[in-house]
Amino acid sequence: MKKGGLPRVAIVGRPNVGKSTLFNRLTRSRKALVEPTAGVTRDRLYGRVRTEDREFILIDTGGLLPGEEDQLTKLTLEQTRAGMAEADLILFLVDAKSGLTPLDEEVAEILRRSGKPVLYVVNKVESPKDEEMASEFYRLGPERLFFVSATQGRGIEELLEAILERLPEAPRGEETEAIKVAFVGRPNVGKSSLVNRLLGEPRMIVSDIPGTTRDSIDTLLKTPDGRCYLLIDTAGIRRRSRTKKVLEKFSALKALSSIKACDIAVVVLTAEEGITDQDQKILSYVEEAGRGCVIVINKWDLLDGRREEANRLREAVRYGARFVPYAPIITTSALTGRRVNKILQAIDQVYSHFCRQVPTSVINRALQEIAAERLPTASTGRKIKFYYATQVKTKPPTILVFTSYPEEIPESYRRFMVGRLREYLGFHFSPLRVVFKERPRRSRP
Repeated sequence: MKKGGLPRVAIVGRPNVGKSTLFNRLTRSRKALVEPTAGVTRDRLYGRVRTEDREFILIDTGGLLPGEEDQLTKLTLEQTRAGMAEADLILFLVDAKSGLTPLDEEVAEILRRSGKPVLYVVNKVESPKDEEMASEFYRLGPERLFFVSATQGRGIEELLEAILERLPEAPRGEETEAIKVAFVGRPNVGKSSLVNRLLGEPRMIVSDIPGTTRDSIDTLLKTPDGRCYLLIDTAGIRRRSRTKKVLEKFSALKALSSIKACDIAVVVLTAEEGITDQDQKILSYVEEAGRGCVIVINKWDLLDGRREEANRLREAVRYGARFVPYAPIITTSALTGRRVNKILQAIDQVYSHFCRQVPTSVINRALQEIAAERLPTASTGRKIKFYYATQVKTKPPTILVFTSYPEEIPESYRRFMVGRLREYLGFHFSPLRVVFKERPRRSRP
């Protein structure tokens, strides 16, 4: 489903010809996983290509393997065809090192039947000799071949010029302020299914095979009332001892980097398993990164008619996630769509607290009341005073408290201060950082 706006270009080809490397080169990013293993990209991955005065959306697709029968390959093929359908232009990528293959000819025939404009791009051309040998690809019938090396950058500027010549004019638009939301969790808890429900279309491959999503996949969602979310579906994060393959480890690292880069992390659990040790570890990543957090218990439909069990599970999750007391808990079912809309409502609620800026006067009134209620006791017996406090940043909200002997404030009192400031200042749904600093000494005249 095309959502309007900027023109779109899809990279298509058989597996392992360098589609993700070309995607990363053109978008100037490392969003797409690159590994010398066929089939690394499974879902459609979107990125923006920007020039001085033009902009377009680039789509990285899974490798085409016509005729393969396994479930995941069929799902990948569906995703690739969907990417082709929404594209204004297709880059058909082939591999100079492998030469022309029967599979390339099959893909070329699929593209001819699509009726879309196509640029034929020969990758891994790193010398004039490579270019001469790659001329065999003219047998596919193009008027022109574009010879590039996605790893070295050779021929990329010429290819980019040809792309822009064939796209409808679309000036660079203003950047939309979107809430960056990462869906994280263990493998096969339903992250992709939830994202698909929110988008209203099957953007992510959804199957019962753990580890289906290998990349962190970004999709922009705009609601009718103008709200904007960048939804990031990530690979499942396994326990380190169970993460054996290099690609799986890289996918998990990408998921963890998505946590650091997002505004809100939606941590997905399941009603089948409740909160596990690995779920708690993922929540601790979110807490350490200072990100907003929403906990979603998926597959809640499995507890229909079992109210007592459902209540016990909700209480167990709240207790297991007690170190993120600010995280709202949403129960939902991606399968039925029940209460999925509550996820966006919770994200909005958390984000409003995550971005809140409180006047210094209000913070200092709260500090006075907290100090009157209880002062810390230093291990050395020295008296600790609080002088004043101010909010120094948002995302996450951070309060700087000027005091005497900050290094002697016990950890228990630091936790007490965070809890009381959260209550006084209304940061009920956001992480809150409190930093103690020694008051600057006044210089003598």
